[in-house]
Amino acid sequence: MCAVRQATVRRRVQDLQSRVVSLRAEASVLREQIEVIDAEVEDLRVRAVVSETPLSVKEHAEAAKHAQLAHRALDDCLEQITRAERERDRLLTEVTVEAQG
Repeated sequence: MCAVRQATVRRRVQDLQSRVVSLRAEASVLREQIEVIDAEVEDLRVRAVVSETPLSVKEHAEAAKHAQLAHRALDDCLEQITRAERERDRLLTEVTVEAQG
């Protein structure tokens, strides 16, 4: 493997690893937020059941929608982590195979 290609691959691997670290931190924050949101949704659900008012039902529905969006954001973040890790691992395997050959 030529030196330029090695440097390019090395830089790409480092970029991907930095991205993975950043995304993991983002996922951690999202998980913490989701815990709070899910607890709020459950509380509002109970209130809606007990009070049976249109306002309480609406508040629960809005909170549930917000929770769903937060869960989607976490799923997207986890998917991005998986893609970045796969690409990083593919590049590392490629470099290893080329170095051996």
